[in-house]
Amino acid sequence: MHSFVRTCKKLREDEAARLFHQIVSAVAHCHDNGLVLRDLKLRKFVFKNEERSLVKLESLEDTYILDGLDDSLSDKHGCPAYVSPEILNANGSYSGKAADVWSLGVMLYTILVGRYPFHDVEPGSLFTKIRRGHFNIPETLTPRPTGRAPHLAGDPAAPVVPLLRGARGVAGHGRAEREQEQMVPEVNMEEELEQFFS
Repeated sequence: MHSFVRTCKKLREDEAARLFHQIVSAVAHCHDNGLVLRDLKLRKFVFKNEERSLVKLESLEDTYILDGLDDSLSDKHGCPAYVSPEILNANGSYSGKAADVWSLGVMLYTILVGRYPFHDVEPGSLFTKIRRGHFNIPETLTPRPTGRAPHLAGDPAAPVVPLLRGARGVAGHGRAEREQEQMVPEVNMEEELEQFFS
């Protein structure tokens, strides 16, 4: 998925909705069965067919098996571009499932917009941006409809933007901020920053 998005620059909303519904379904299935994926990112999903209409979760590497209903984790593990503010701010434990849901939001943004919502070559600056939770939603995306997030309710044909517009701390559309945003990088940022999350 990462290579596909990088090649396409971004996906059409209908295509993004169909693929994101499959991604969310896979993550929900894992959560329902006591698995927290932790290092959740686009690279974990691959296409099952040549038409690129079906995706599957390729790897359960880094998955944490829950003991009961408590999904509290304390390790700081994951890809920097997808890490949640709760992980960065955690002095003790954080919700593993909630961290996975944050990563889903990063994935959705990336497939719709063609770049990470938070990106910086300096880890400290990247983590500050994530903690603040400010990102831009391009005006070209379909405006937010009223009602609940349809993808989580099981409608893969519904617009996907509500999940993004419902996020906390959405910044404006300033030109300077847009110029700083980057496309999904060819360089593997996960490997560059791997030392911070091992």
